[in-house]
Amino acid sequence: MAGSAAAIGALAVAAAAAMGVGAVGAASVHAARAAGAADAAALAAADAATGAATGVPCDRAAEVAASVGADLIACTLAETTATVRVRVGAGLLGGEARARAGPPPGQE
Repeated sequence: MAGSAAAIGALAVAAAAAMGVGAVGAASVHAARAAGAADAAALAAADAATGAATGVPCDRAAEVAASVGADLIACTLAETTATVRVRVGAGLLGGEARARAGPPPGQE
């Protein structure tokens, strides 16, 4: 009987550890997706700000973010430099990222 209790306890610990590893893995994937979405959204906004692409810069950023499953949280422009923040997923397992795109310093 004592051996059964120990086996059940060990199984419970292993299951909890596996769930923890899975949650960390999911959060890591969301963070990577958020980083890519933020980069693409910032580039789209900067392109629209410089006239290289059509549309309103922050609207373009929102469209690009949504196309990869991210939500645009913030978008600001300083001349032709765009800074965006996006979120992928929800809750503790979601990922957020920020990116900036525009011409190199001194060439604005």
